[in-house]
Parts: sequence; C-alpha cells; structure tokens
Amino acid sequence: MKNKGLLIGCSIVVVILIILFFTVSWGISQYNSLVGLNESVNNAWSQVENQYQRRYDLIPNLVNTVKGVAGFEKETYTAVTEARARVGQIQITPELLNDPNAFQMFQAAQDNLSSALSRLLVAVENYPQLKANENFLQLQQQLEGTENRISVERKRFNDSVQTYNTEIKRFPKNVIAGLTGFSEKQYFKAITGAEKAPEVKF
Repeated sequence: MKNKGLLIGCSIVVVILIILFFTVSWGISQYNSLVGLNESVNNAWSQVENQYQRRYDLIPNLVNTVKGVAGFEKETYTAVTEARARVGQIQITPELLNDPNAFQMFQAAQDNLSSALSRLLVAVENYPQLKANENFLQLQQQLEGTENRISVERKRFNDSVQTYNTEIKRFPKNVIAGLTGFSEKQYFKAITGAEKAPEVKF
C-alpha cells in the first residue's frame, strides 16, 4: 500500500515536471519569436536610417551648388540648411522606436527637410544655368534615387512594425510580451500631400 502511494506520488511529480518542461519550452519559443520580430523591425529601421543619412550627406553639396548661382533665392537654400541642422540635432537611439513623442519629433524634422528640399528643387526651374550644371544634375539624380529609397524603406519598416505590433497584442504572446518588456513600436505616418516621394525631375 505504501509502495502504491509512493508510485502515485512519483507519477504526479513526473507529470508536473513534464507540464512544467513543456510550459517553459513553449514560453522560450514564444520569447524567441518576439526577439526575431523585434530584430526585423530594428533591421528595417537601420535601412531607413541609412537612406536618411545618405540624404543628409548629399545636402551640403546641393546647397553649395545652388549658392554659387547668381540671384538664387537665399531664403530657399537657408531653409534647407536650417531643416538639415534640426535633423542633425535629434539623437537617434534604439529607444526612439518605443517613444511616441521622440519618434514624432524625428519624423517631423525629416518631413520638414523633405518639404524644404522640394521647395528648393522647384525654385531651380527658374535658373537654366543650374539645369545645365553637370554637378547639380548628378546631385539631383542621387537625391531623387535617395528619396525613392527612403519611401521604399519606410514602407518596409511599417510592414515590419505592423507584424511585430500584431504579434505582441495576440494572446498568448501578449502575456510573454508583457512579462519580458516587448512594447509597441511607432509607425511612420504620411504627411498631408506626401503620398509619394518628392518630385525632383525637370
């Protein structure tokens, strides 16, 4: 009788250990899945950053080229320079994606720079000598390509964020996400009238 009770007790312990093992394994699997989705978002974000940095680096040469043209509107290229400076003041950290206010400030600065660049490139139409300037034409082509890549990478980033945000809200992953600190990421939102990349062709 004593042996039978011991056997039942051991069986219960084994069952509990098996349940515990599978529960822990399941939790680890869910956590690893969230880590993978988080890394996908980070990778997509780094591609967005790369394109914004490329644009940021192109602007000084562009501004210097238009500054060299007699009579070119000073306030137009000054607006671009100031918008670029505001972008440079924003510290880009991993926490940016989890902070709605910081992310909105980042996007607003980038959108403001896009708007200033668009105004500059429209103003160029009044200066035939710029449209014939080989250096300017090369910069224009590089900028156009960069603006298109920014648009593509922002969409890819938003797609990754959507997948991630959906998963951390679904049961039972939302439990693991809550326990392990996975929080909602921010999306890029289109500014009014900016459904496409700025048109820089002439």
